[in-house]
Amino acid sequence: MAKVRVGRVSEQIKKELSMIIQKELKDPRIGFITVTGVETTNDLSQARVYLSVLGSDEQKEATLQALAKATGFLRSELGKRIKLRHTPELLFKFDSSIEYGSRIESLLDEINSGNEPE
Repeated sequence: MAKVRVGRVSEQIKKELSMIIQKELKDPRIGFITVTGVETTNDLSQARVYLSVLGSDEQKEATLQALAKATGFLRSELGKRIKLRHTPELLFKFDSSIEYGSRIESLLDEINSGNEPE
């Protein structure tokens, strides 16, 4: 039963964080971000937020720094929107699965066209 609740809370955190980042964060360092997933610990003390960021490596690092600065604001807004006894600590990580998937797709396209992969 607890795992179901943790999953529901994780999905709600994902939804609310994407809305807060899109509409309320005004930092110019934050580019186009997609919250791809949230993993919450069983005691709801920490939430790992996985992000996909469009842009170069410098833009990704600047985005991560901006989110690290805005963690307090994000956590307080999350606490206002989701009624939990304790708002989880947010840890931001990059999700490279989209880049990995596009790389695999390009390799498969090269193989199917008869060219050697890079």
